[in-house]
Amino acid sequence: MVVAPYAATIFLSSFLLFLVQPIIAKQILPWFGGSAGVWTTCLVFFQSVLLAGYAYADWTTRLGPRRQAYLHVALLAVSLACLPIIASSSWKPQGNEEPVLRILLLLVATIGLPYFLLSTTTPLLQAWYWRRFQSAVPYRLFALSNFASLLALLGFPLLFEPVFDLRQLGWSWSFVYGGFAVLCAAVGLMSANGVTERGEKPARVGPVALSDQLLWLGLSAMGS
Repeated sequence: MVVAPYAATIFLSSFLLFLVQPIIAKQILPWFGGSAGVWTTCLVFFQSVLLAGYAYADWTTRLGPRRQAYLHVALLAVSLACLPIIASSSWKPQGNEEPVLRILLLLVATIGLPYFLLSTTTPLLQAWYWRRFQSAVPYRLFALSNFASLLALLGFPLLFEPVFDLRQLGWSWSFVYGGFAVLCAAVGLMSANGVTERGEKPARVGPVALSDQLLWLGLSAMGS
């Protein structure tokens, strides 16, 4: 089985997803201050876009393998226009205006689409992996995603922040994201045929019971 491209893509996406949060926050905090409102606004943005990414991964699965892959590749190509992730000084507040809307718009303009696509990667690639290798269990890829996230969270204060300035961090992150976009697009196109390695069509699965959906929702909420 060709597992390495899936594993590498998920590892990169989770690493970049959790690394970009402190990078962009450190860029804009001197402009808006470190008040609770600024941190809360950033948190709302990150969590909302993450949820939107999961919803996108679920919705596009209904489009079929080829249309889903082509749509995702197109979005990856468009997201490269957002690089580098260096906030423009034009977003600096000019007076005592309410900062919440400006912060949200800044985040959307600077990292919105790349962050959104990174958030879709783990659920998308698990679905693609299962579609192609139906006998394989994709959930180890989720464990790899968690490991990469932990590395990013620990690596920023211990390694990246002391060594690189903000501009270097922004450009370095953008360069790695470009590599991720190419790799993810290749994996998407490779998975677009939607067949298993044995040449079988994936078996249809019945709808999930509402009680199970509510249970999963409750268990997920406990982590927050």
